[in-house]
Amino acid sequence: MALLSNTSPVYVALRCVLLYSSLCLEASATSGVSTVSVSGLLPPHDTLYYLGVRAYFAEDWEKAAELIEKSIATRESILRTRRKCHDNCGAAGNDRLEKLDTEKGSVWDLWAIDWAQRRAECIRFCLGRAISPAGQLPISEDMHYEFDTRNPYNYLQVTYYKLGKVQKAVSAAQTFFVANPSHLEMRNNIEKYKRMSGVTSEAFQDRERDGHKQWYLYDAALLAESSAEWARAAEVWKKCVNETLRQTEECRAQCEVEGQGIPNEETSKTTGVFEKAAALSLNLLSCKQSCVAVVATRPGRLSPVEDFLPMVLEHLHIAQFKAGDLKGAVQTLRSLLLFYPSDSDSLSNLQLYFETLGGDTEAQPTQEMSTYVNRSLLEKKLLYFGVENLDFNFTDPDLWTPEEVVPESLREGWRVEREKLNAKLKEGEREVELDDSGFYAGGSVPLKGVTITMDDNILNGTNRVVLDGVLSQPECDTVLQLASTAASLGDGYRGRRSPHTPHEKLEGLTVLRALTLAQDGFVNQTDARLLHEIGERVRTLLQSYFRSPSTLYFSFTHLVCRSAITGKQEGRLDLSHPVHVDNCLLEPETRQCWREAPAFTHRDLSALLYLNDDFEGGDMFFTDRDAKTLTATVKPQCGRLVGFSSGPVNPHGVTAVTAGRRCALALWFTKEKLHRDMEREEAEAAWAKDGLSVTKEEDEEDKSTPTPPRSGRSQTSKERSKSRGRVVGGRDEL
Repeated sequence: MALLSNTSPVYVALRCVLLYSSLCLEASATSGVSTVSVSGLLPPHDTLYYLGVRAYFAEDWEKAAELIEKSIATRESILRTRRKCHDNCGAAGNDRLEKLDTEKGSVWDLWAIDWAQRRAECIRFCLGRAISPAGQLPISEDMHYEFDTRNPYNYLQVTYYKLGKVQKAVSAAQTFFVANPSHLEMRNNIEKYKRMSGVTSEAFQDRERDGHKQWYLYDAALLAESSAEWARAAEVWKKCVNETLRQTEECRAQCEVEGQGIPNEETSKTTGVFEKAAALSLNLLSCKQSCVAVVATRPGRLSPVEDFLPMVLEHLHIAQFKAGDLKGAVQTLRSLLLFYPSDSDSLSNLQLYFETLGGDTEAQPTQEMSTYVNRSLLEKKLLYFGVENLDFNFTDPDLWTPEEVVPESLREGWRVEREKLNAKLKEGEREVELDDSGFYAGGSVPLKGVTITMDDNILNGTNRVVLDGVLSQPECDTVLQLASTAASLGDGYRGRRSPHTPHEKLEGLTVLRALTLAQDGFVNQTDARLLHEIGERVRTLLQSYFRSPSTLYFSFTHLVCRSAITGKQEGRLDLSHPVHVDNCLLEPETRQCWREAPAFTHRDLSALLYLNDDFEGGDMFFTDRDAKTLTATVKPQCGRLVGFSSGPVNPHGVTAVTAGRRCALALWFTKEKLHRDMEREEAEAAWAKDGLSVTKEEDEEDKSTPTPPRSGRSQTSKERSKSRGRVVGGRDEL
């Protein structure tokens, strides 16, 4: 069986096919021809989505709606086709399995490879009959994130509203809002739709409901419980169990059929056919195990509900008991004991049933639950074997995993992490607000004329500071003029409009962009260099004040202006920038902050240097982790610098700019040299080539005491949720 190498000609050929298909799709989209493949095969849905978004920004609303809807429908068709092929090819190659573990043949493992190859060929042939070659290629994590967070419906909501199709706009808005409940703009839109004449309650439908049906059943069962309708509750809880199992099987099938295509880090670092086969197999098993977390994550939440399936079984057991279905309760309790065989409460309940039913407690767990647990345990044994012997990384998504499944050499660390997580879940205590950044506010301010206006005590937080006098008024005026002359509509580096509110216009400028414009004669060279020099000034101040234990590297520097759009401010309830944390994903409901994509996890220190105050609104504010409790507010003015550690102790946002133009220089710093701002260094190199000296970052790596681990989760749940990315330019603004 051939394995892809790093320079696989098959991969190159497939990429060429994708490029050719994309060009054909683009041509057909611009000429009004249908985007369906000429062969009748399903095209790549990510290409359709890309073309739809491009049509959206061109304000071609009809074309945008058509293409984005087709991308959604095509994705659903591809997923259904994959599942169908998975089921149809389930028995392919099984005749080879009969030759395993027999006395004949000493190379029995080659028969296993033959079995796997025959099944793979069956699936590949099946997929090829319905999906185009380009459509079979893996899509990027960014595109996965777009569809997982339902961003296509965000575009559709606006598109249908522009087309006057309000009912469809309402449905799209509701679908997006279910997965993004903290999106203030969409919340306001939904409230407006509710007040519109002719809009009925039936219009507020979640179009993705079937993909997360277990959560609707979960809510319905809780509602029945609250009304003491125990028979109804038991019926719905049973449906919830079945739907959870079905969704898990669907996810596992996609893991197997979607394939990996391009060698990843785990497989590319191995050598030898058997090592690569082991790595691929372990990756597949890890993907299947992660389906537990995928199914247990409610839309709009970042983390899964721990022990979701056992929890639902416990609810079902109680509902059956109170409804008088004692035999059903015994069977459910037996199923629950598969997960926790020594649970004292369950064993006590079983004894109670024995006494109540007079010994009639022999009901066995359901076959589906027995299969689920046994299969999971076998997979865990293989995965932990890989962790122990093959340097494989695996994070167990289950709390119920018995200790004996974990190899002896791994048990101590596993046990410690498990005990920490269990204690946290049982106590339900509020997470202590500790800053593990390694910074310690209160250092000196080395520049003359700069004063400390607000410190941790005044700002009611940790590692926060406001410094005044960082810029003079002439310097503020110079940078403001530079922004007026050179800033680009959008973010200033990828042409994106403001991602946060339609009520403001966003303009941005980077150091490299300023240099390029200066070289072309559009702006003054001195002004462009001033933008660079100010950044060095800020770094000097923050490095000293926060007593940084290591060198601070620039991660990104961004001159950004937000202008209130005239005529779009009445009744405004949103924020200029919603509450967020710079290096992790804030989940206000649980007060957790996950250090994973799309958060900029490498950021360590954040800063905002204001240039003016002749506008209304635009105050920066800090909150508690609930994103609601205000802890401090900072009003902008020329030369005022706000600095703070980028982690979860400092959630912050910006109030709406309702009049005028707010300009500031946003800067982020990192202790990781790997993540330094290469664009800034490119600008420095260009200046040096022209004979102009600039302040250079230190090249030596910090050799002081290492900073604490960067993970925001315990190791038990670090990789539990799916990897998330987003279609952005890799930057953001405060």
